[in-house]
Amino acid sequence: MSATEARSAPPPQHGAVGAQLARIDGPLKVKGAARFAAEVPFENLTYVALVYSTIARGRIAELDVEEASLAPGVVLVMTHRNAPRLSPPALFNSAPRAAGASDLPVMQDDQVHWNGEPVALVLAETQEQADHAASLVRVAYEPVPAAVDFELERSKAHPPKSILGEAAKIEVADAEAALKTAAVVVDEIYETPRHNHNAIELHAATVAWEADRLTVHDATQTLHGTRCTLAGIFGVDESQIRILSPFVGGGFGGKTLWNHQILAIAAARLAGRPVRIVLSREGVFRIVGGRTLTRQRVALGAREDGKLSALIHTGCAGMTAHNDCPEQFTFPARHLYAADAMLISQEVVDLNMAPNTFMRAPGESVGTFALESAIDELAHAMELDPIELRARIEPDKDPTTGRPYSSRHIVEAYRRGAERFGWDQRNKTPGSRRVGEWLVGMGVATATYPYYRMPGGAARIRVSGDGHATVQMGSHEMGMGTATAQTQVTADRLGLPLDKVTFEYGDSDLPSGTIAGGSSQSASIIAAVNAAAEALTVELIQLAGNESHLAGLAPADVEARDGGLCRKDARDRWDSYTAILSRAGRSEAIGEADAPEPSEVDAWSMHSYGAQFCEARVSTVTGEVRISRFLGSFDTGRILNPRTAASQFRGGIVMGIGLALDEETLFDGRTGRIMNRSLASYHVPVCLDAPKIEVMWTDIPDPHSPMGVRGIGEIGITGVGAAVANAVFNATGRRIRSLPITLDKLL
Repeated sequence: MSATEARSAPPPQHGAVGAQLARIDGPLKVKGAARFAAEVPFENLTYVALVYSTIARGRIAELDVEEASLAPGVVLVMTHRNAPRLSPPALFNSAPRAAGASDLPVMQDDQVHWNGEPVALVLAETQEQADHAASLVRVAYEPVPAAVDFELERSKAHPPKSILGEAAKIEVADAEAALKTAAVVVDEIYETPRHNHNAIELHAATVAWEADRLTVHDATQTLHGTRCTLAGIFGVDESQIRILSPFVGGGFGGKTLWNHQILAIAAARLAGRPVRIVLSREGVFRIVGGRTLTRQRVALGAREDGKLSALIHTGCAGMTAHNDCPEQFTFPARHLYAADAMLISQEVVDLNMAPNTFMRAPGESVGTFALESAIDELAHAMELDPIELRARIEPDKDPTTGRPYSSRHIVEAYRRGAERFGWDQRNKTPGSRRVGEWLVGMGVATATYPYYRMPGGAARIRVSGDGHATVQMGSHEMGMGTATAQTQVTADRLGLPLDKVTFEYGDSDLPSGTIAGGSSQSASIIAAVNAAAEALTVELIQLAGNESHLAGLAPADVEARDGGLCRKDARDRWDSYTAILSRAGRSEAIGEADAPEPSEVDAWSMHSYGAQFCEARVSTVTGEVRISRFLGSFDTGRILNPRTAASQFRGGIVMGIGLALDEETLFDGRTGRIMNRSLASYHVPVCLDAPKIEVMWTDIPDPHSPMGVRGIGEIGITGVGAAVANAVFNATGRRIRSLPITLDKLL
């Protein structure tokens, strides 16, 4: 093909972004070809079993491992006596790029900090041998008084240092004084329990040392954060560590760095053999944190017209003194509604328990339960439609920061959702609609989650001589469709068909990716891909040469289309990637760049929104609650892939139904022990609990975000707890202010 023929532009193709593309990793998973962290083969592999403490606080007085050491197949028994000397982990919120959930040293002394902390590790030739030998370890303790009862310890509550960088307390005028003079007042306490992570894939890692180089196959949603933190713990350079995590079977905030990976790596170094650790379901409950419990006060004072004269949201959450995850339940109240006076404040209670951590929409999922229940209570007291009340208190700018909203179409989301759901059929009198033994009610609540774009991301794009592009970034795929959506983004950015794009991820040897959390990954990757594409464009223009239509142009003068670059002002003046590389005698062109710092978050109040509509049925015989219909109407910026987006929204809603009706970690306030540490007694929604769920969205791009995108992984769960509780109230007249809504609370 001549240069002239290569530069003749073919007909344009339709964009890939917005197409309903099936997940590209789906076939691998269906065939069983997707290899997870516990499935990577190694020669001479050994297996781990952990021994957990049975007290909440104290010291190990006696530790007898002789019988366990002599058991069949045992390679090593590791305790604080023989474990390698390790530095404490760096906390996620306290150090750049760190991933530790706690800054406690791991198996370095005889101290016990919570019931379930690992006190011994057994390494054996098979998992069964390791489990048997672990049962032979004998431990005696000297307990000391522990802080395990939240109610008893609440008098010692104190403000956290900060809440994800925000102040723990915000005051606008005198909210308590305004509350006293309000025409209508709601002032109630709302409570949410502990929740534990229960992703289908158990927490696991397969690790091996080769001299001073460490390879970790991990189930993680923070590749580079894990590498950085492990380097500090083991005293090696980051370049000596490689973390691989191409597939994660559910993360939701819990697949970060915990004691089990650190212990497995230490045991591998001590034994000189590769090690696999897979936590049992009980083990996940014992050492992996989840959502902490909260006690929240929401007080609303309204004028006769429904406008808020006072909005108060305060309370406290359980935490440990060794981590920095205070469950930011006051975040929604800071940004959702207009009020003349506001008091937003939260405290923490230090407890001896496993370190709490992020769990899908941490803070917002339980904070919206309290706030949106109170809004519903106010609407009922004022005999106003709950949607009408929300429209009356819609702010024109952020109530606490004063910043303009980057994009806010929540009223439109409510309007569309109400029309689709049939909200006009709701009977405003609670308990007035009945079908047989079932009382039927409708409820609504606002969903919200902030826009985050994490700094520190980078990407590399390689375009080969056959016109195929490979994007490389150390990002994550946890089943939410990241690889699929980013393939679509890259295809459009480079003007290529989908089958000419490969997205490589899940490897810390690739350019640094940001954490998959906070609904931040999509926009963070797009920003990095855009920067790399600009660097690639510079390289291609230089390679194109003087005979090309691109000669002398700046990157801003060209755009990608149809497998090449063209002039923006003359789209028929085009040169293909294949021709450019052929003329330059190159097999590939490479563009690599760091994403620009996310400065837009300082100029705008950036959030996603939604309207959650629920129809609930409550049995007058048993008190059982069944969700018969649910609709989520979302305002979340531009949607990259409707198919994967709908799955994310529905999954969040199902998880929110579980939060409302099922999930509760039962914590013994005497011993600090989790009592329902299995899926047999820790209830999550099953297929019969999931009703017909409809989802819809505005698809209005946010002009201040890359490609108009805002993340959607978290928002689906927010507002759901309140929508369910409000529907139950409409059905029965019974207001439930403590989750979960179990039948005993309705009888």
